Parts: sequence; structure tokens; C-alpha cells
Amino acid sequence: MYQRMKQMFEQPALYKKSEAAFWNEEHISKQMLHAHLDPNFEGASRKAEFIEKSAQWIGKRLPPDKYHKLLDLGCGPGLYTERFSKMGYQVTGIDVSERSIEYAKKAAKQQELDITYHCQNYLNMDLNKTFDVSTMIYCDYGALSTEDRKTLRTYVYQHLIEGGSFLFDVFSMEFFHQFKEEKSWEICPEGGFWSGSEYMMFQGTYKYEEHVTLEQYILMTDDSITPHYLWNTCFTKESLIQEVKETGFKVIEIFGDVAGGLYQKDKKTMAILLEK
Repeated sequence: MYQRMKQMFEQPALYKKSEAAFWNEEHISKQMLHAHLDPNFEGASRKAEFIEKSAQWIGKRLPPDKYHKLLDLGCGPGLYTERFSKMGYQVTGIDVSERSIEYAKKAAKQQELDITYHCQNYLNMDLNKTFDVSTMIYCDYGALSTEDRKTLRTYVYQHLIEGGSFLFDVFSMEFFHQFKEEKSWEICPEGGFWSGSEYMMFQGTYKYEEHVTLEQYILMTDDSITPHYLWNTCFTKESLIQEVKETGFKVIEIFGDVAGGLYQKDKKTMAILLEK
């Protein structure tokens, strides 16, 4: 037991994957959905004001009359897909969270929106159709390992028509520089985000030489110890461009965010628009 705990609390190897799929755990997935739907909380999703601004900008930059078929990767409960559908896109959303997809389907039906949703891992997606544009929003791209990012780019490339576009955002080197390495403990006798019953939580934040950050959460309850790893790869403008070109994409433009903000080195995010 001691050796297992000692090993678990050590700084993990780069891109070590969580053993437990917390996005489908009954209690945590419920908390995640609540966080997604809170318009004033920036955590699971960005705040509603930014999402609206972002969707409107995407609609102007990649208008639905030209880019009609849209694929939203990591769509969550449909915060962007609903807006895209109302703009006139033919929308397909994909997400690994069963609870988010279930909510998104019900919400679309209630609003009479014709949106296709798939509960699927986009790292092995096969949707048997092509799209004019694909979006991946809130820095999900950098949460993947180097190999998984390569896999994702390949799948997106295969699912786009010739001349199709891919828009996504990442964390920048400014995010990496401001990221602090810390360790902390928390005891939640009444339960909380991670469990409905009493638990103890260890959180460690680490930096890696490859400009990668890790938020490590180790959940301890009466009957289990469960580690979760949230990775973020940070990019320079140059390193991001070099990476996407390996798949054959053409770089159209770099922005400060997915709302068309001006690219600046001191911003924590940047967005890239690609073309097949």
C-alpha cells in the first residue's frame, strides 16, 4: 500500500494518462455539466458572453453559406453547436462525455434544432462523411499528447473537403510562464466536486521541459485512491505552425483567441485557422 501511494504521489511521466474516465463518472460528470452550463463560470467552458462573441465571429469569418457542414470536436452540452445551428450551419457535434451528449440531444430536440450528436472519442472517429469546417474550442488540442495530436490532425484532415477549414485554440508560452508549481491538500467532509461523500484531495501542479503543464488530482475516499491528470501543451506561434504543417494543413491566420482577437505574445491563448 505504501509503495503504491508513494509511486502515485510522485511527479508522473510526461503525458501519463488517467486510468479512470472521470468525464463519465456519475458524480463528477454531473458537476462538469453544471459547470458547463453556468454562464458566469470559466472552467469547463468559457463564459457565455465570450461564447456568443466567439460564435458570431466564427459565423462571419467562416460563413455558413460557404462552410455549410460544420463539425464541432469536444462539443460538450452544445453551447457552440446550438448557436451554429441557429446561424444556418448543418452541425455535427462529437464528445466523449455521455452526460453532455445526452443533455445536448435533449436541448436540441426542445429547441427543434437539427443537430447530429455522437458520443465518441474523436481520436478514433469515423463519421463516414466530410465537412466544410471543423472547430475545436477551449484549448482541447493541447490537452493531448504529441502522438494523440498527430492522430487528431490526421482524422480531421480526412474528414474535411478539399479547401475545408480547421479552427482551434491553444495555450501560449505566456500561460506556461505564469503557471505555478504547487502542492496542496483539501479535506471535504461533506463531499464536493469530486465525490458526493467525504473525500480528501491532493493537487499537484508541475511544469515539464517540453513546455507542458500538468494539473494532478489524487482523489482519496474510504475505498479508493484515484489519480486524474489534466495536461496542457503550450505553444509558440512558430512551434504551432510547424506542427500543423506536418499533416499537410495550410496556415491561413493566427489570432489571439477564437473570437478573432489580435495575436499578442503576452496573451495566454492563441487560435489558428487552417485550410486543407
